[in-house]
Amino acid sequence: MADKAELRAIPSVANALGSIGVLEDSALVPFTIHRVYFIYDVPEGSERGSHAHKKLEQFIVAASGSFTVELDSGTTKESFVLDSPSVGLYVPPGMWRDLKDFSPNSVCLVLASTKYDEADYLRNYDEFLSWVGQNS
Repeated sequence: MADKAELRAIPSVANALGSIGVLEDSALVPFTIHRVYFIYDVPEGSERGSHAHKKLEQFIVAASGSFTVELDSGTTKESFVLDSPSVGLYVPPGMWRDLKDFSPNSVCLVLASTKYDEADYLRNYDEFLSWVGQNS
């Protein structure tokens, strides 16, 4: 597991018929993928996320369109614009995330290290900050 969020280039093969992005290298996605989901049809001006995970790792890709991922470690904040399927964002555990600025017809593809587990979520920002303080 990596300890910080970072953008990672997705290897691709391109020719006159289009491009294929390949996610098969464990150095690119540093966890076993246990769940894949996608977010789409997000109404203009809406935000998604607004939570953190205690253990879950994610790799987020703009499969189509663009959106912004804002990450907060409890001490530092970073913002990443995802606007190409050739780049993904690795998100380690313990990061509050907000997804916003979705372009029309955008698709956010998420690879996750675990199956859904409600107990892994921190959905209240003050509780997140308390959890960060206890686990740092």
